[in-house]
Amino acid sequence: MAWDWEKLQQNKKSGGGGTPPQVSDILDKIKGAKGKFPGIWIIIVVILLIYFGSSTFYTIGVDEVGIIQRFGRYVKPPRSPGLHFKLPRGIEKVTKVKVRYVYKEEFGFRTIQAGVRTRYASGSAYLSESLMLTGDLNVALVPWIVQYRINDPYNYLFKVHNVRATLRDLAESTMRLVVGDRSINEVISSREEIAVQAEGLLQKELDEAETGIKVTTIEMKKTNVPEPVQPSWNAVNQAIQEKETMIYAALEQKNKVIPQAKGQADKTIKGAEGYALDRVNRAKGDASRFLAQYEEYSKAKDVTRRRLYLEALNEIFPKLGSTYIIDSDQKNFLPLLNLGQPIGEKK
Repeated sequence: MAWDWEKLQQNKKSGGGGTPPQVSDILDKIKGAKGKFPGIWIIIVVILLIYFGSSTFYTIGVDEVGIIQRFGRYVKPPRSPGLHFKLPRGIEKVTKVKVRYVYKEEFGFRTIQAGVRTRYASGSAYLSESLMLTGDLNVALVPWIVQYRINDPYNYLFKVHNVRATLRDLAESTMRLVVGDRSINEVISSREEIAVQAEGLLQKELDEAETGIKVTTIEMKKTNVPEPVQPSWNAVNQAIQEKETMIYAALEQKNKVIPQAKGQADKTIKGAEGYALDRVNRAKGDASRFLAQYEEYSKAKDVTRRRLYLEALNEIFPKLGSTYIIDSDQKNFLPLLNLGQPIGEKK
């Protein structure tokens, strides 16, 4: 296919303009070169076979499904795992969708390096995602993670233009709705409850938008207040904790003193009741004895009077101790040294 370059150079040197080669001359030279390179057609055929072979056979993994499009239009259901055949590239196109893989979207932070010591990135770039207004008009930083799977590949590919952006917008609006119905204390302490409620609302919104996404879980990270107000917030929390400590101490004292007072009151009441019962029974006994004595007295007054007199003396005299009776007319009293000494006792 080489041209006569020497002749062209000579024409240039001689000043002759010369005419460029015609198309027919070029074709003739190419035809003449066919005999010199017989393997060029084999190379062309091999290239075509490789091209069509690589674009007509494809493999679907166990965690994937294949979506076939013919001239951009969906024509076939998802393929099962294994080796499959399709029309060459430009006619049919296959899109592989992982239906068992769990995807993750992070809000308020980003994972730099996952592992045993996972490293996160947070800052002003992600602050707008997690900065929220609570129901009691406080501002909170609420970072969270949405984990999801693709359960409908057709809706995921064709029903929504940008599924990831739609998911993030719906997740952020749902979380703001849930957080806006709670106080700052509830947002900080009730993260599991918020995650469950947000998961249900987000799934409902994704189903209505026909995104083909199934939310597996929503994980709430540590919720806090913005950095400029953290010292004040910590002071408030400390005061609240001290208040609760004092309340618990007062309740403990109350639970200790009140039962003790109740027990003492019950003891006093029981003692008074017993004393009243004893006095009543004794009074009844005295009254019964008096009536019995009166009946005996009415029958024999002299005998009964004497008996009562003797019983009274018998009861009184033992309590008097030693008694000495001296004649009032005694003038020359001789002191008796052992008046108080019992009989038979020696000094």
